[in-house]
Amino acid sequence: MLKIALAIGALAFAAPAAAQVPDFPPSFKTQEITTNGATIHVRVGGQGPAVVLLHGYGETGDMWAPMAADLARDYTVVVPDLRGLGLSSKPASGFDKKTQAGDVAGVLDALKIERADLVTHDIGNMVGFAFAAQHPRRVGRFALIDAPVPGVGPWEEILKNPLLWHFRFGGPDMERLVAGRERIYLDRFWNEFSATPARFSEASREHYAKLYALPGAMHSGFAQFAAFDQDAIDNRAYLAAGGKLDMPVFAIGGEKSFGTAMAAVMRAAATDVTEGVIPDSGHWIMEENPTATVVMVRAFLDKGR
Repeated sequence: MLKIALAIGALAFAAPAAAQVPDFPPSFKTQEITTNGATIHVRVGGQGPAVVLLHGYGETGDMWAPMAADLARDYTVVVPDLRGLGLSSKPASGFDKKTQAGDVAGVLDALKIERADLVTHDIGNMVGFAFAAQHPRRVGRFALIDAPVPGVGPWEEILKNPLLWHFRFGGPDMERLVAGRERIYLDRFWNEFSATPARFSEASREHYAKLYALPGAMHSGFAQFAAFDQDAIDNRAYLAAGGKLDMPVFAIGGEKSFGTAMAAVMRAAATDVTEGVIPDSGHWIMEENPTATVVMVRAFLDKGR
């Protein structure tokens, strides 16, 4: 099986942590798209076939700035903040991934985009999977990076990992415990899920901690995890009714995180899976080795042009 990681061995290094959070190119425009009971903050730039980049927990769409800058040379790049996170609205409900897939559909409809490739990370994987399962003809190619999908493959075994205790951490008492201490809580993720924590820069930590301290953001984050049981039910139902995904899937893991296990997860849910490994990286691929990540993803997307 092709491993794109082997083709870019010369790039198997981590770029130095930036002094500040990378900006999107000035050609990108932001807009607020109201759809499906939420208002989604979206960045759009570039020209060509559409690509949607979905972030995960502990970050926002801002994580994708270096990749968006590269892809915008050849693609129309769409980068939302998930509902409840970043600068998107903080609704009281709708954090199951089936509903959030509806957010993605609404964003694409508002932008008059019928079909797009998906590049997703962490909880973005889960939202992307729900979208691809519900709208398979709207997805060209699908790259998922370093996080499992509820109900898919070895999900029950993954839940037993003690590092993932936060999957069950939530509720009003937990919100009170972290109120005003968002940075302390988030540092735990950035440190423990990194191969080299220093690569998640101080500027990035400050940036995301402020966004997660916005009213309703931590509640929304806990709600993302609390929905996993329903997500697992929904995902198993998708696979039982529609079978495995048939679009090309690229399952990427950080070398010091999910690694090749990402491909094992996705082979349970897709028929055309290529595996890749981001060298010298833990979970935070765009902070720990952005160069290799961008090269891998672009090579996969370009095959569909």
